[in-house]
This record gives sequence, C-alpha cells and structure tokens, in this order.
Amino acid sequence: MSIFNFSAGPAVLPHEVLQQAREELLDWHGTGMSVMEMSHRGKEFMGIAAQAEADLRELMGIPKNYKVLFLQGGAHLQFSMIPLNLLRGKLSADYVNTGEWSKKAMAEAKKFCFVNEVASNADKKATYAPDFKHWKLDKDAAYVHYTTNETIGGVEFNWVPRTGTVPLVADMSSNILSRPYDVSRFGLIYAGAQKNIGPAGLTLVIVRDDLVGHADPRLPTMMDYKIHADNDSMYNTPPTYGMYMAGLVFQWLKRNGGVAKMEQVNIAKAKLLYDAIDASNGFYHCPVNTADRSRMNVPFTLKDANLDGDFLKQADANGLLQLKGHRSVGGMRASIYNAMPKAGVQALVDFMNDFARRNG
Repeated sequence: MSIFNFSAGPAVLPHEVLQQAREELLDWHGTGMSVMEMSHRGKEFMGIAAQAEADLRELMGIPKNYKVLFLQGGAHLQFSMIPLNLLRGKLSADYVNTGEWSKKAMAEAKKFCFVNEVASNADKKATYAPDFKHWKLDKDAAYVHYTTNETIGGVEFNWVPRTGTVPLVADMSSNILSRPYDVSRFGLIYAGAQKNIGPAGLTLVIVRDDLVGHADPRLPTMMDYKIHADNDSMYNTPPTYGMYMAGLVFQWLKRNGGVAKMEQVNIAKAKLLYDAIDASNGFYHCPVNTADRSRMNVPFTLKDANLDGDFLKQADANGLLQLKGHRSVGGMRASIYNAMPKAGVQALVDFMNDFARRNG
C-alpha cells in the first residue's frame, strides 16, 4: 500500500530527494564525510551552499540586487526581524490580516511600531482575499506586509498587490516555489523551509539590497540582516544539513521543469481535489471563496461532524495520513505541496468518493 503524507508541515519531501540524501548520507561525493559532519567553512560545504543559492536564484529569477539569506528561527523570528530591520526610523507599517499567520506577524510587529491593518477578511471568518481596491494603504508606512498563502485557512492570493514606493514584504512560507513570482515586485520575501523547500530548521530570506543595513545599532547581532548578508549566511554555523537538503530540492525542481511547470502540476492537483469536494452534493464543503482557494492547503468539512473520526481512521488505514484540520478550525485539511504527487491526490479523491457513497 502506498503512503501519502498530507501534513501541513513539516511536510512531504520528493522521494527522489530522500533517496539521494540516503545514498549520500555516510559519504558525500567520496569525501568520506556526511554533510552533517562538514565544517560550514570547508570548501565542500561552501560549494554546496553556493550551488543551492545559484539554483534558487535561477528558479525564482532573483535579481542581482537582492541578497539570499539562509537563516534559522522560522517565520516566527522573521515576524520580529522584519520591523527591526525595515522600519528605518519610521513609526508604522501596513499589514493585511487574512488569517492566523497574518495575525501572528501583526502581534509581533506591534511590539516595535504602530501596525496599520490595511485590510482584513475577519468579517467572513477569514475565507477570502480582500479586494485590493479596498485596502487603506499609508504612503508613509515603512513597508506593506501580507501572507501570500494562509496554511490554516486555505486562502491564497492569486495576485500581487502594487504598493508603489513602499516596500512589499511577503510571507511565502507555504507557497514559495509553487508558482512563479516576479521577485522585483517585492522588497523582502521570507519562508520557513518545511513545506516546499526542505526539512524544518531552515528559513529563507530574499531581501533587496537597499533595505539592508538600516537596523538600530542596539539590535542583537544575530537579528541584523546586514551581518548575515556580509558573511554569506555564515556568520555563525548555519543549518548546514537543511541547506544541503534544500539544494537537492532545488535541483529536483530544475530537473522537473522548474517553477512554471510545477505551477501547472499544482493547478491540476488542486482542481482534482476541489472538483471532488464541489461534486459531492454537500457531503464535503470548502468554506473558502472559490477565486481565493489555496493550491497548497485544502480545508474541508464533512456534512456531519460526527463522521470526522471515522473518516480519519479509515483514511489512515488507506495510507492517507495527516488529514486532520488545524485545531483552530477543525474539519479536514489536505496539504498538497510540490512534492505531493498527483497519484496521492487521486488516491485521496477516490477514498473521499467511496466514503461519501457509503455514508451519504
């Protein structure tokens, strides 16, 4: 029986990548060392890090005037590092509230500046992306922050807001590399690795040069982007194995057609699952506005919540794992990141159709 892991994160990794990591675990390329044992300043690992950055720059089309930083601390640490580095003497920042992760970012930023909530979807239980024409932007804000995909609520922006001269900051933790983005539209992009990049422990930051170097001099050294940029992410020992694994994922993406091809696959996978939900005559329901449905995280409920336990138990027995929805919203959630094969989504759809037939 095939096993398919629908966890929201840490999430499924490409099978090819795991196989390669297994083969190289004890001896990387004849060095007699595991990557886990290498000095981060040795030529072997420096080569791994340089290749990973080069591949990411190619995949995302990152301009030369952007730094790529491989950090630690997850998106949670970025919630603090962003205002501490990007306020640049200003007193406020604009934030878009679209769900749990947006709210966490806003709560942290409030410790350092005034947070202007420029738009929100709270009026409809965080089930849509607020129309840009209703955003109340402040031209004097230090930056505009939004979450491109809300992992818990399953709301994804299918468009990029235009914020003029005010830098646009995006938390792309759950949809980075799943669709093409014009990086030049952003001042800063950040993402935890454990969904589309690699194992937990690595955080990616892509930041425009002119936004680096303006932190308060009292800021802790490890929270200053300039320190990390000046030292090529090697100021301290970085998450070396996470960087290596990310590099393998980047190479896997390149072998499989890059981000544009991955977007086509993700569109097909998401359509397959949403079509099954919509065709179930109400047995399954996705609360998210159709135009704003996430391609990565698909939340759904059953018409009778008393069936939830049976659904999860039987799904597990059929090799369909980690489908329980987030505790804050309940129901089910299928996370279908880049590494989830279409066969996994088809297996889930087949199970859902059969379960609905037997319990409808």
